[in-house]
Amino acid sequence: MANWKDAVRRVLYPAYEARVARRLPADRLPKHVGVMLDGNRRWAKAVGADTAHGHRAGAANIEPLLGWCEETGIEVVTLWLLSTDNLNRPADEVESLLGIIEEAVDSLADERRWRLHPVGALDLLPAHTARRLKEAEAATADVDGILVNIAVGYGGRREIADAVRSLLAEHSEKGTTLEELAATLDVEHISEHLYTRGQPDPDLVIRTSGEQRLGGFLLWQSAKSEFYFCEAYWPDFRRVDFLRAVRAYANRERRFGG
Repeated sequence: MANWKDAVRRVLYPAYEARVARRLPADRLPKHVGVMLDGNRRWAKAVGADTAHGHRAGAANIEPLLGWCEETGIEVVTLWLLSTDNLNRPADEVESLLGIIEEAVDSLADERRWRLHPVGALDLLPAHTARRLKEAEAATADVDGILVNIAVGYGGRREIADAVRSLLAEHSEKGTTLEELAATLDVEHISEHLYTRGQPDPDLVIRTSGEQRLGGFLLWQSAKSEFYFCEAYWPDFRRVDFLRAVRAYANRERRFGG
């Protein structure tokens, strides 16, 4: 019976995916999508494997996701791979995860299909990890493809604090007094110092694994974003799940006023 059901799914799902893709309205699709790649550890536990196996399975699903984004005409993708809080996990787990991230980023760079941009507090990462991320960015700087923000060592509060710090340093060099800065400061001044400066804010934020919270992801940028929470753990996230998220976004009436 199980084999019969699997056979039916293999036949029906491609047809269903194609139908969902065809019916997506071209004028209502997101340009920037943020994805919280959540659930690798729980997926590994569910299949009786170790945590590293879950992270490798999650890493393997990144390239397919970017392919789906290309098909849909998305221009910017932000992938949250490692938070600042994750850096406080046991040292051996963090070391293993960073190694997997480094390999995944190298693989993405080798494809020469996407322009990579690391976002996060790189100073919190081991020097070799920060170097690999910067090398991937340099190697893909001339690629004419989707801009992919690689969020590693990322935390929304840390980003805002870094933005304010950078803003203060800039005005200190110019000789601006605190009183002068306070009199003219507005939200755009801070936006110009975020990790994603110069980029459009995310239209859609997707989180896998069933958790329904942001956890600090793109706190500033997502003020007017639409959110989609998917039950699937990240390694199980399929094209049909992605298309459903985009369809849900397209069907919503966005209210930018709050």
